[in-house]
Amino acid sequence: QVQLVESGGGLVQAGGSLRLSCVASGRTSSSYAMGWFRQAPGKEREFVAAIGWSGGNTAYADSVKGRFTISRDNAKNTVYLQMNSLKPEDTGVYYCAANPFGLDRNYIMYHYWGQGTQVTVSS
Repeated sequence: QVQLVESGGGLVQAGGSLRLSCVASGRTSSSYAMGWFRQAPGKEREFVAAIGWSGGNTAYADSVKGRFTISRDNAKNTVYLQMNSLKPEDTGVYYCAANPFGLDRNYIMYHYWGQGTQVTVSS
Protein backbone atom coordinates (compact mmCIF):
# COMPACT_ATOMS: atom_id res chain seq x y z
CA GLN A 1 0.00 0.00 0.00
CA VAL A 2 1.05 3.55 -0.74
CA GLN A 3 -0.33 6.57 1.06
CA LEU A 4 -0.27 9.94 -0.66
CA VAL A 5 -0.78 13.30 1.01
CA GLU A 6 -1.14 16.50 -0.99
CA SER A 7 -0.54 20.01 0.28
CA GLY A 8 -0.04 23.50 -1.04
CA GLY A 9 -3.49 24.35 -2.32
CA GLY A 10 -5.21 27.60 -1.54
CA LEU A 11 -6.83 30.74 -2.88
CA VAL A 12 -4.89 32.82 -5.39
CA GLN A 13 -5.68 35.59 -7.84
CA ALA A 14 -5.53 35.02 -11.56
CA GLY A 15 -1.96 35.28 -12.78
CA GLY A 16 -0.58 34.04 -9.49
CA SER A 17 1.35 30.89 -8.63
CA LEU A 18 1.07 27.92 -6.32
CA ARG A 19 3.24 24.88 -5.73
CA LEU A 20 1.56 21.62 -4.81
CA SER A 21 3.42 18.85 -3.05
CA CYS A 22 2.59 15.17 -2.73
CA VAL A 23 4.42 13.06 -0.17
CA ALA A 24 4.32 9.29 -0.47
CA SER A 25 4.61 6.93 2.47
CA GLY A 26 4.05 3.28 3.26
CA ARG A 27 5.17 0.81 0.66
CA THR A 28 6.91 3.53 -1.29
CA SER A 29 8.76 2.92 -4.47
CA SER A 30 10.57 5.36 -6.67
CA SER A 31 9.62 3.13 -9.60
CA TYR A 32 6.04 4.43 -9.62
CA ALA A 33 5.00 6.96 -12.21
CA MET A 34 3.16 9.85 -10.59
CA GLY A 35 0.35 11.98 -11.87
CA TRP A 36 -1.67 15.04 -10.98
CA PHE A 37 -5.37 15.18 -11.81
CA ARG A 38 -8.02 17.75 -11.01
CA GLN A 39 -11.76 17.85 -10.67
CA ALA A 40 -13.97 20.91 -10.78
CA PRO A 41 -17.51 20.90 -9.40
CA GLY A 42 -19.87 19.12 -11.74
CA LYS A 43 -17.07 17.99 -14.03
CA GLU A 44 -15.16 14.78 -14.54
CA ARG A 45 -11.70 14.22 -13.18
CA GLU A 46 -9.14 15.32 -15.76
CA PHE A 47 -5.48 14.72 -16.36
CA VAL A 48 -3.11 17.58 -15.56
CA ALA A 49 0.44 16.22 -15.63
CA ALA A 50 2.44 13.05 -15.10
CA ILE A 51 6.07 12.09 -14.58
CA GLY A 52 7.92 8.83 -15.04
CA TRP A 53 9.76 7.09 -12.24
CA SER A 54 13.12 8.62 -13.09
CA GLY A 55 11.77 12.09 -13.72
CA GLY A 56 13.07 12.04 -17.27
CA ASN A 57 9.67 11.69 -18.93
CA THR A 58 6.82 14.09 -18.40
CA ALA A 59 3.42 14.74 -19.97
CA TYR A 60 1.02 17.65 -19.68
CA ALA A 61 -2.53 18.45 -20.61
CA ASP A 62 -2.66 21.00 -23.41
CA SER A 63 -4.53 23.39 -21.13
CA VAL A 64 -1.58 23.66 -18.70
CA LYS A 65 1.40 23.19 -21.01
CA GLY A 66 3.88 26.02 -20.60
CA ARG A 67 2.33 27.12 -17.29
CA PHE A 68 2.66 24.05 -15.04
CA THR A 69 5.76 22.00 -14.29
CA ILE A 70 5.80 18.58 -12.66
CA SER A 71 8.91 17.31 -10.91
CA ARG A 72 9.90 14.71 -8.34
CA ASP A 73 12.50 14.16 -5.65
CA ASN A 74 12.74 10.43 -5.07
CA ALA A 75 15.02 10.90 -2.08
CA LYS A 76 12.16 12.73 -0.37
CA ASN A 77 9.37 10.58 -1.86
CA THR A 78 7.80 13.80 -3.06
CA VAL A 79 6.24 14.99 -6.29
CA TYR A 80 5.65 18.66 -7.03
CA LEU A 81 3.39 20.62 -9.33
CA GLN A 82 4.51 24.18 -9.89
CA MET A 83 1.58 26.17 -11.24
CA ASN A 84 2.21 29.59 -12.75
CA SER A 85 -0.03 32.07 -14.57
CA LEU A 86 -3.05 30.53 -12.94
CA LYS A 87 -6.47 31.06 -14.49
CA PRO A 88 -9.95 30.79 -12.97
CA GLU A 89 -10.52 27.65 -15.04
CA ASP A 90 -7.69 25.98 -13.11
CA THR A 91 -9.94 25.93 -10.05
CA GLY A 92 -10.67 22.50 -8.64
CA VAL A 93 -9.54 19.78 -6.29
CA TYR A 94 -6.10 18.54 -7.27
CA TYR A 95 -5.25 14.90 -6.67
CA CYS A 96 -1.91 13.16 -6.65
CA ALA A 97 -1.84 9.55 -7.86
CA ALA A 98 0.66 6.70 -8.26
CA ASN A 99 0.82 4.27 -11.16
CA PRO A 100 3.00 1.16 -10.92
CA PHE A 101 2.81 0.57 -14.68
CA GLY A 102 4.31 3.80 -15.95
CA LEU A 103 3.39 7.26 -17.14
CA ASP A 104 -0.21 7.45 -18.34
CA ARG A 105 -2.85 10.12 -18.92
CA ASN A 106 -5.75 7.84 -18.00
CA TYR A 107 -6.77 8.09 -14.35
CA ILE A 108 -8.02 4.48 -14.43
CA MET A 109 -4.39 3.30 -14.59
CA TYR A 110 -3.49 4.88 -11.25
CA HIS A 111 -3.76 2.59 -8.23
CA TYR A 112 -3.20 4.96 -5.33
CA TRP A 113 -4.73 8.37 -4.70
CA GLY A 114 -4.37 11.18 -2.21
CA GLN A 115 -7.27 12.96 -0.57
CA GLY A 116 -6.90 16.05 -2.74
CA THR A 117 -6.11 19.70 -2.13
CA GLN A 118 -8.36 22.59 -3.14
CA VAL A 119 -7.07 25.21 -5.57
CA THR A 120 -9.23 28.27 -6.13
CA VAL A 121 -8.25 30.95 -8.61
CA SER A 122 -10.21 34.19 -8.41
CA SER A 123 -10.66 36.50 -11.38
